[in-house]
Amino acid sequence: MTQWPDVAVVMPVLNEENFLEAAVLAILSQDYFGQIQVVLALGPSTDRTNDVADQICAGDSRVSYVQNPTGRTPEGLNAALAATTQEIVVRVDAHSELSDGYIRLAVETLQRTGADNVGGIMGARGVTSFEKAVAAAMTSPLGVGSAAFHTGGNEGPTETVYLGVFRRSALERVGGYDPNFTRAQDWEMNHRIRETGGTVWFNPQLFVTYRPRSSVRKLAKQYFEYGTWRHEVMRRHPETRTRKSALRYYAPPLAVVGIIGGTIAAFVGSALQFFPLAFWGILAPLGYALVILTSALSLAKRARSGALWLPVVLTTMQLSWGIGFLASRPNSK
Repeated sequence: MTQWPDVAVVMPVLNEENFLEAAVLAILSQDYFGQIQVVLALGPSTDRTNDVADQICAGDSRVSYVQNPTGRTPEGLNAALAATTQEIVVRVDAHSELSDGYIRLAVETLQRTGADNVGGIMGARGVTSFEKAVAAAMTSPLGVGSAAFHTGGNEGPTETVYLGVFRRSALERVGGYDPNFTRAQDWEMNHRIRETGGTVWFNPQLFVTYRPRSSVRKLAKQYFEYGTWRHEVMRRHPETRTRKSALRYYAPPLAVVGIIGGTIAAFVGSALQFFPLAFWGILAPLGYALVILTSALSLAKRARSGALWLPVVLTTMQLSWGIGFLASRPNSK
């Protein structure tokens, strides 16, 4: 390329004092030949996040911030977008770090493919034993499904990508992020981009380091919300319910129903001494436990010191997602 367009990097920020500085540094140190502007959308954090943001902005004129009173991701992204004018928009989270050359390669991919949005691998990297287990689970189809940005794959068109580098014209065409979606706003907007004739492109050479949740409680809350809002996407866009790729979204709620139903059947069968019912009922939870243990063993080397956490992590991710899907109510916000 002989001309490198200026880019805007937009980042929603809420309670990220431990990761914000590293996330911004990874952006500002990119080997990109155009100008980079970073806009932070600051929510009502309860830690020192906003103090850290003030220090960053005071130290580098390329970084500024806008207020995001709701603290919600879609409103923050839209507010940051409104404060920029560049034709290329890079979406980054405050608990992620762009790899060297990420922006340059993403812009090259946009120009080469004509896509509206490009993205790559969500590279989970943990520090504690628990986080390492989560990171390993996030590379497994049993943990997160078969999306290429989790498990890898060949370069080409796809349904969605992690974060994304966009043409502003595509964001304007679809009206930006839908504020009705607390979660799944990336997938939902990428769906609208594709429905309006655009292309979302996966390039596995693009890599972003992601910091996993640090406790069972936080992980359960995250995946409960994922399941809740995935169901809302299906309500808002009924055509997505019957696609082949949607089959993986039904697996966690079916697992929840199977485990609960099987356990009840086993208990009732035992109480009534109707042992065929008890036998067939107990197969569901036992079968699920066997699948979890087998998967944990297959991921143990990847999780290293977090291997013992894997059964807990996999169960938490799947069942929290499934319960969130089943508990989802229309237009919850």
